[in-house]
Amino acid sequence: MRPASLLPLGSLFVFSWLVEGRLVREDEAGFAECNKFFYEETPPEGLAEPFHVKICQKYKGEERFATLYSIREKIPVYSAFRYAVPGESREQGWMIEPQIDDPNSNFGEMMNEADAFNSVNNLGSKQALSTDYLDSDYRKGQLYLSSLNGDDFQMATNTLTNAAPMTQSFKERWHMNVNSLMNLALVPYCGNGDNLYVIAGAVPSDHRVKNKVSVPDFVWLAACCAAPGGWAMGFIKHMRDGDIIEDVMMKDLEKMLPSGTQLFQNNCGEADQDTEKMKKILEMVNHVQDEERMVQAKSSSSQLSSTRNKRSAQSLPQEVNESSLLRTISSIIATPFVKLFQLIYYIMVGILKNVLYCLWYIIKQFIGILENGIQSLCSATVSYIMAIGEELVSIPWKVVKVIVKIIRALLRILCCLLKTICRILSIPIRVFVDIVSFPMYTVCAIPTVLKDIAVGVGGVLCLLLDTAFGTVGNFFHVFFSIFKRIGFKVSYDNSGEL
Repeated sequence: MRPASLLPLGSLFVFSWLVEGRLVREDEAGFAECNKFFYEETPPEGLAEPFHVKICQKYKGEERFATLYSIREKIPVYSAFRYAVPGESREQGWMIEPQIDDPNSNFGEMMNEADAFNSVNNLGSKQALSTDYLDSDYRKGQLYLSSLNGDDFQMATNTLTNAAPMTQSFKERWHMNVNSLMNLALVPYCGNGDNLYVIAGAVPSDHRVKNKVSVPDFVWLAACCAAPGGWAMGFIKHMRDGDIIEDVMMKDLEKMLPSGTQLFQNNCGEADQDTEKMKKILEMVNHVQDEERMVQAKSSSSQLSSTRNKRSAQSLPQEVNESSLLRTISSIIATPFVKLFQLIYYIMVGILKNVLYCLWYIIKQFIGILENGIQSLCSATVSYIMAIGEELVSIPWKVVKVIVKIIRALLRILCCLLKTICRILSIPIRVFVDIVSFPMYTVCAIPTVLKDIAVGVGGVLCLLLDTAFGTVGNFFHVFFSIFKRIGFKVSYDNSGEL
């Protein structure tokens, strides 16, 4: 982390735990955890390009919407979201995604734009900044409106990756159209919006703000109701002031986008769509279009009435003073010449205005280029000085690390040497101990051996005595047995004879 980046850390930590937005890696499917904002968790097909990045926008650790952002045009291709309960709109600071400009940035989350100037390398090289809109006729217009959300969503939607250049009048009418369509036509006919999937996008034109940020040729809105008997509709609005928002079929909208585009998987269940609901929705869309026409008519009538009031105020003194017939005739004769002079005057004023406007435009472009050059030079100088400072600061630490490694290596060598000496010295000591202890072991073993011999001799004598006595006893036992038998037989014979 750079030393200069320590300055905005106080304000950065306030936002980092609230607002998160991470770039989805190429090896992740779709928009990763933000796939839930797409119908059947499948992002649109045919819109992604190599110069596009996928962003999963989060707030308070929860996914809020998904954005496909063009780093070449510096505007979002589209933002996909689900319906949320709207709340009171509040002014919020604009946020940026640091990893778009600096993939090696330590900041893995969305951060406040003001804190990024001293913390992110190459800031503004691949994404739009608020400074790109200064001194221009364009404002930052959100595709996913913060007015469609409550407090928990508004911080996440107020990011420059969700904004495209719009004139003030177009921005106001776009916000009015989207809010009216959501409240009157889309949400009421889709179960209060529980199964409503919405994608808002912008198609870039060749015109750019300060040759950086592409101005949309038109913006579009696609809605898919995934409830039973659902429907799908599209809307487009060109950047021309006189055009009103138009309703189009989904296939017609996809034809106006790059070839092969499919906004919703299986065309949002086209086979099961409810045509009766779509007719009712179109009636409400006509109401929204009439509302926009009335707003434009009121705006035009107010401008016309103000012009007429000015003209009547200028002509009133002439009508009061022209009391005579001669003055009336002279005014009639002079009117063509006055109109001619007025026409010449308007032509000259128009030419002068255009010349001045061209000069002013050239001056602004020159000043803008000069400012960008000075800013880039200052940024490069600061980065260079900071890099040199980092290297100078790290030199003592690197020297200390090298010295510590050398000392550790020497200690390891010394330990190995001591272990070797100890092993060498331990060999004769063990032999000497064994020699000295041999007689002691021998002498101590004599009593045990004598005892064992005595026990053996005693056992042999006992065995011999037992054998002798057993033999004699058995002999007498046999003798007495024979004698008893002989004596009994003699006595029996004698008794028989008697």
